[in-house]
Amino acid sequence: MTKFYTQTGDDGFTGRLGKGRLPKHDQLIEAVGTIDEASAALGMARAQCEIPETVDLLLEVQRDLYYLMAELSASGENASKFRVINEERLSWLEAEIDSISSAIETPREFIVPGDTSPGAALSLARSIIRRAERRVAELHLAGKLDNQKILPYLNRLSSLCFVLELKENKSSSITLAKKDR
Repeated sequence: MTKFYTQTGDDGFTGRLGKGRLPKHDQLIEAVGTIDEASAALGMARAQCEIPETVDLLLEVQRDLYYLMAELSASGENASKFRVINEERLSWLEAEIDSISSAIETPREFIVPGDTSPGAALSLARSIIRRAERRVAELHLAGKLDNQKILPYLNRLSSLCFVLELKENKSSSITLAKKDR
């Protein structure tokens, strides 16, 4: 039988990918944990989204986040092995946002999440990604962030969630039914 626990974190520290351990409350561990929450929220959104392209896009982003978490979790000598977030991935994300934005109407007022389940899930994911961005900004401002593309990637990712929320809300039969009331 496989054990799903190691007991190595019972002392309040966690291991890195490579040498070293950090307190579980360390800024870096807090950032990685928040990115993990964001990925889980994106997974919940992906499970609810109705548009196949949205589902595929969210899965690709979740894979990027796993590499991003690995890079942040790695000790200095190992971080480059996991580096996927670069100028090319940032440009790809921006192109996806631009493509989706060109096909949707920009709202004239604030969006109140909850018109559809997929839209609400994307809004929740967006807000968690914003928190992850704040945690990574703390690392950046403390001089502890080597990959300077991570912070803009998270910023763009929250924008992607917003435009996907609008797209999912627009296409949902639930939204259309609510408007008919």
